[in-house]
Amino acid sequence: MSMAHAHTHDHHDHDRAHGHAQEHAHDHGHGGIDGRERKLIVAFVLTAAMMLVEMVGGFWSGSLALVADAGHMLIDALALLLAVVGAWFARRPADARRSYGYGRLEVLAGFVNALTQFVLVAFIAYEAVTRLFHPAAILSGVMLVVAVAGLLVNLLVLRTLHGHAHDDVNLAGATLHVLGDLLGSVAAVAAALLVRWLGWNWADPVLSLLVSLLILNSAWRLLRRSAHILLEGVPEGMNTGDVAEALRTADPSIRDIHHLHVWQLASGSRMATLHAELHDEASSAAAIGAINHLLAERFGILHVTVQIDPEPCAGQGRGCAGPGCR
Repeated sequence: MSMAHAHTHDHHDHDRAHGHAQEHAHDHGHGGIDGRERKLIVAFVLTAAMMLVEMVGGFWSGSLALVADAGHMLIDALALLLAVVGAWFARRPADARRSYGYGRLEVLAGFVNALTQFVLVAFIAYEAVTRLFHPAAILSGVMLVVAVAGLLVNLLVLRTLHGHAHDDVNLAGATLHVLGDLLGSVAAVAAALLVRWLGWNWADPVLSLLVSLLILNSAWRLLRRSAHILLEGVPEGMNTGDVAEALRTADPSIRDIHHLHVWQLASGSRMATLHAELHDEASSAAAIGAINHLLAERFGILHVTVQIDPEPCAGQGRGCAGPGCR
């Protein structure tokens, strides 16, 4: 089987994608700290400071909810720091060893953040069960003051991070941690009120367990989302069958589309490779231009590599015959 690679398109597309990357680096790299990193740094400083306050207040008052929330905030402070480092590396330009750049570090940071939540849940559950069987005295006044302060700080941090978590796995991971902190602070406030007004010391560990279940659910969703990207999964909401069908009608020169692969380098950074079989005497330049335009405009895929097959690809059902084809 004879095949020709679309070198013209590859060079054009690489230049265009490299241009986008250079613009991104110029906007977010050469100008110092960008907006996302500034948000993460502010969130880290606030979280670390409040963590120290809650840790001291928790041991002073004897509150598991405060100690658990302080432990949560310690992990969150480390997670936010990891997110800052991930964002910083993500805007480094591509080099000889990392031809796609470092954008996937953001996804990796989100994956690690989700895993730390499972460790946190295990810690809270163990401590809560222990407290249920061995209740301890609680200074509800100190607990209430510290819990309210933690709640206000977490609201401020969550507001700081709000805005891009829907399309940024790294920022989503950091936001998840802060949301867990917020829920922990709400539980601590509720537990302090119940202990102070009703003398229900068991409310402290019970509410801690409830918060841990909420954190577990959110952590599982983030873990699945980031793992899907790391495993080169098709972007959420996209069907490769629909993409292939649209490409087949993108230009009259296209006879068939096969071996289509679509994945994400990071959130919002979609890429594709495909084989395009053309009609006899058809212009490969026209087909490549149509493919590039359709994928960018309709599916948001800006980096595309096309291989032109001048004749039907043998053995399509089991992969192309030839080295490197699958």
